[in-house]
Amino acid sequence: MEQYIEWVKANPLFSAALQFGLLGTLGEVASVSLRRKQIALPGTALETTAKILAWALLGIIIKYGFAGMKGFTAALIDHHHLPTIFATGLGWAFAVSVLTNIFFGPQMMFFHRLEDNLILRKWDMAGLTTAWWTLLWFWIPAHTATFALPAEYQIGLAALWSIVLGIILGSVRKR
Repeated sequence: MEQYIEWVKANPLFSAALQFGLLGTLGEVASVSLRRKQIALPGTALETTAKILAWALLGIIIKYGFAGMKGFTAALIDHHHLPTIFATGLGWAFAVSVLTNIFFGPQMMFFHRLEDNLILRKWDMAGLTTAWWTLLWFWIPAHTATFALPAEYQIGLAALWSIVLGIILGSVRKR
C-alpha cells in the first residue's frame, strides 16, 4: 500500500486518469455483460478505447472536483453556514459527499453523457434522470465512505465504486 500511496502522491492527475480509465470502463463492461448474460464490451473495440479515454478525462475532472468541493465545504463551515458537527470525522465525510453529489455530480454526469454521445455518434439523453437518482441512493453513501478515508485513497475508491454501480445497474436493468 505504501507504493500505491507514493505513486498517487507523485502522480495525482495521471493516477486519477488511469484508475478511472480502467475501473470506470470495467464498470461498464460489468453492466453490459450482466445484461447480456455474457462477457461483452460496451461497444466496438474503437468505441471501448474511446470510452477508456473518456473515463480517464472524467477521472481528472473528478480529482479537481473533489479538491474543490472539500474547499467549498470548509468555507461553508468557516462562515458558519454548516454546523460544526460537519467539521471532522464522519460528519465531514457526509457533508463533502452531499455537497459534491448535489452541486458537482449532476454536471459531471451530464458531461459524461456528452462524452458517450460523441463516442457513439448519437444524441441520447435517455436514462440521465435515472443516473441522477443514483447520486442520492448510491453516490452519497458511497462517497461518505470515500471521504472518510485519507485523501490518497479517495480517487481509487471512487473509481472502484464505478464497478459496484455497474454490477448493480447491470443486475436490475430490464434485459
